[in-house]
Amino acid sequence: MQAVILAAGKGSRLNPITLNRTKAMVPILGRPIVERVMETLTENGVRQFIMVVSREDGEVGTYFREQTQLDVDIRFVIQTERLGMANALSLAAPYITGTFILSACDNLTPTEHVAALLSAHSARQANATLSLMEIDPSMAGRTGVVELDDDYQIRRIVEKPAPGEAPSNIASLPLYVFSKRLLDYLPQVKPSPRGEYELQDAIQMLIDHDGGVSGVRTENRLQLTNAGDLLALNRHYLTTGGDTPQLAPRTVGQHTHLITPLRIEEGTTIGPGCVIGPRVYIERNVKIGSDVLIKDAVILRNTVIEDGRQVVGEVVS
Repeated sequence: MQAVILAAGKGSRLNPITLNRTKAMVPILGRPIVERVMETLTENGVRQFIMVVSREDGEVGTYFREQTQLDVDIRFVIQTERLGMANALSLAAPYITGTFILSACDNLTPTEHVAALLSAHSARQANATLSLMEIDPSMAGRTGVVELDDDYQIRRIVEKPAPGEAPSNIASLPLYVFSKRLLDYLPQVKPSPRGEYELQDAIQMLIDHDGGVSGVRTENRLQLTNAGDLLALNRHYLTTGGDTPQLAPRTVGQHTHLITPLRIEEGTTIGPGCVIGPRVYIERNVKIGSDVLIKDAVILRNTVIEDGRQVVGEVVS
């Protein structure tokens, strides 16, 4: 099976973290989040990927040619303008050969949930199977919301409904299994008031004309939207123990204490008298002065932390 990964977003709500890299390349314990998303798919047997990227993101291509730990085939497709998910998918459509998974690059659900989506899609012989999650009603205006019956058949999907107009408190997450039938409706999608081509419009056409659109619930997911999410994602991977620990500072000063769980990448120098950890991820080539305290934090590449500074519960870039 193929997977299409939508990775062209800039991630403006992550500024200044994304001033010098796209959201797809923001690191989660040394690996870009897009690779973490792909990992949940490869664990379910997916090996062929179509990745939609922006023209200015040369780093993503370099990374997957030279550094990725995944044994996969990737075709890159350029989205010259960020015109929404339906537009991005239409660019990938010529290379899609059959049933496929579609995922955003910033949405992580458990590997077991991906397996449940694939199993349900096959068992129901569905046209589409959506990842669903219950949300607080106050969050409905930020996502797609579905109306569904008792058998999880989806009757309606509404993108970012106005207050009081959400059909339920069940959100459609940016993870789907589609038959190729969905692609037939992409040319009919019209721009939304914000100038984007919404995938939800194509899904609604599929519901109206063909049916066979259902969902599978997940109780949890991790998403990268802001700096707090980046802290939570790195903390999750640090504490779940799925990665090989790495402590590779270039130098560590006297009387400095390193407290696990902790990951420190190559090229980092740490002065004397520091306390680093727990629950800290330090990207490569960071320079840390003397008498510094860092706890529950993410320090991104090439950052300088001044003498005596305390960094607790922050992302520093």
